[in-house]
Amino acid sequence: MNVFRLAGDVSHLVAIIILLLKIWRSRSCAGISGKSQVLFALVFTTRYLDLFTVFISAYNTVMKVVFLALSYATVYLIYMRFRNTYDSENDTFRVEFLLVPVIGLSFLENYAFTPMEVLWTFSIFLEAVAIMPQLFMITKTGEAESITTHYLFFLGLYRALYIANWVWRYHTEGFFDQIAVVSGVVQTIFYCDFFYLYVTRVLRGKGKMTLPMPV
Repeated sequence: MNVFRLAGDVSHLVAIIILLLKIWRSRSCAGISGKSQVLFALVFTTRYLDLFTVFISAYNTVMKVVFLALSYATVYLIYMRFRNTYDSENDTFRVEFLLVPVIGLSFLENYAFTPMEVLWTFSIFLEAVAIMPQLFMITKTGEAESITTHYLFFLGLYRALYIANWVWRYHTEGFFDQIAVVSGVVQTIFYCDFFYLYVTRVLRGKGKMTLPMPV
């Protein structure tokens, strides 16, 4: 554990709480991709199966339970509690285009060909692309509420901090996880354009962030 890892976990948690509170307080999930949230719930489920077999620390266990609970609570609010506000017409990203290659890569690139290890690898690869339905939805509609962009910002910050964590661990411990690092870098790249728009538009008080419509 180091300051980058801790800050990354906090940023990740803040992102999920922001989204959950946004839905609960507004009684609406408009502008939020239910598909992305299902993918994130799948990420946590497949990654944290060791919750029942391995104990690392109280902090690790609590964080896993919290992330699982909050991710499924978000999915419940979108598809059950406030399903009438869910914008399914614009949440049209074809998730099979993500799942099929991710599943294939998980079987081809892993550290051990065991069910737990393959599922862990699957979760790492899937997390790298799980935000794509949300980004696609924002691009399709042409704008996003500031609260949704705050959620995306903290998600991107979480990943950037984890990259710093890996750099720190490599220099202090000699630790290097190729699968996690490559996937994390790919995920961070997806946020680059968003970060620029976030800083130049939302933080300058423009409210909703307007994106260029797809050609």
